Amino acid sequence: MLIWIGIDDTDSRKGMCTTYIASLIIREIEKNHKVIGFPRLIRLNPNIPFKTRGNGAVSFLVDTEDLADVIDIVNEHVIEYAESESDPGVVFINPENQKLMNSLHKLSVKALKDVVKLDEAFFIIGKFFIPHLKFKKGRGLIGALSAVGMNLDDMTLELLTYRKRDRFGKKREINKDSFFQADLLCYPDVWDTVDWYNDTVVCVPNSPDPVLFGLRGDKLEKIILALKTVECEDYDFYQIFVTNQATDMHIIDEDEVESLDNFKSYSLTGKVIEKPYEIEGGHVFFKIDTRFGEITCSAFEPTKQFRNVIRALFVGDFVKVYGAMKNSTLNIEKINLIRRARVFIEENPICWKCKKRMESAGRGKGFRCRECKTTANYKILREIKREIEEGFYEVPPVARRHLSKPLVRMNVRNKHIFR
Repeated sequence: MLIWIGIDDTDSRKGMCTTYIASLIIREIEKNHKVIGFPRLIRLNPNIPFKTRGNGAVSFLVDTEDLADVIDIVNEHVIEYAESESDPGVVFINPENQKLMNSLHKLSVKALKDVVKLDEAFFIIGKFFIPHLKFKKGRGLIGALSAVGMNLDDMTLELLTYRKRDRFGKKREINKDSFFQADLLCYPDVWDTVDWYNDTVVCVPNSPDPVLFGLRGDKLEKIILALKTVECEDYDFYQIFVTNQATDMHIIDEDEVESLDNFKSYSLTGKVIEKPYEIEGGHVFFKIDTRFGEITCSAFEPTKQFRNVIRALFVGDFVKVYGAMKNSTLNIEKINLIRRARVFIEENPICWKCKKRMESAGRGKGFRCRECKTTANYKILREIKREIEEGFYEVPPVARRHLSKPLVRMNVRNKHIFR
């Protein structure tokens, strides 16, 4: 009998990790049952205000003749390892029930792009009599159902290494240079390992969870090569996940909607109607005119050098922006400068004799050259050289969100990649 197991919300901002608990469960289940393929790490809407760190849920497929034993294993592990502040939920899904799988797919799309209420999860569980485990409020049931129902038309891989338990909460010990060497060997098939410009190892988290580091890529053999290249403290074990990370699956195209809402992510086209300006803290803002009206866009300080791209925009530029709507402002993850506006400045005319710039002859009297006695009535326009080229730009690896598709994975022209 095949059973999908979905699990979510066993962690909190203080620690633990749902992928870690799921990996422990998989190892225990495999002693007497069969786990088919890699488990799936499914990232959901990154804008949900009450989410835990990465808003990721896990699902995996089990072949078993003893579902009760599998449920007992899962239950024991969640009770033992889940954070006390978490709201875990686990579901056990029969993949042969096509009506159920269709319902879960619809729920997963909403959980990825919108806000799902817990009652919606309870409704599906009740309608299809789904075996499940609910702890406290059971908010994790939303992610657990969605992790099973998500269709992956695009997918990537992540290898997560887990620390030995006596190292939990302690500073991670790594050889920084070895991670940069791994990037040299394995990029672009493995990406976001490091950020060269900002001199940062990106794949090592700062949070107090069991993960030592994670390697993301499209080719498993290159991920394994990166694993063999990096040098760090001894880890307990590693687990490979199939994921929807780096796919832009969370982005809603403007043609799909009639209005924009907070807590959703969009791609919008429009013309820049306000020159970018900066506020205290280094955050940069500008406005574009779209089919939805004027939209304020932002590039906050953590996006680092990406803000220089935004600062270089001018009124009249035609752009496509990708990002999350919060407080009615689109926080940009990527931008495509589709058409660069020609920008002119007014200057005093140049004397045709001596080739020097004329000076004002007085208010309303035009311009004159003192030496040559030549005159002109109007200022001239000079086109300035733009500091930015047309094409795609993205935030650097240090600022990349889990779901954002890096340009290295995009088949588009004129890519300006920050490494």
